[in-house]
Amino acid sequence: MDLIKLNMYQRLRDFDVPAVILDDIFAEENDLNLLETNWKKLEELGMTSDEIANEVANMIFEQLDITPDQFTAENE
Repeated sequence: MDLIKLNMYQRLRDFDVPAVILDDIFAEENDLNLLETNWKKLEELGMTSDEIANEVANMIFEQLDITPDQFTAENE
């Protein structure tokens, strides 16, 4: 995995996207290409990686109908 993809993965983990979900996204070439392309476009528009990760994380949670703390609450 190159540094750009590793950075995207880590930024999304920082915003509580579970590794199992990210592993699925990063394992699927089309999903990963879509993520990487749009991430770069948002950077070009002046967004920071944290701002992008926050937006992407919120989108993932919304699309999957989950809450960020849903996974941590189940593990306690």
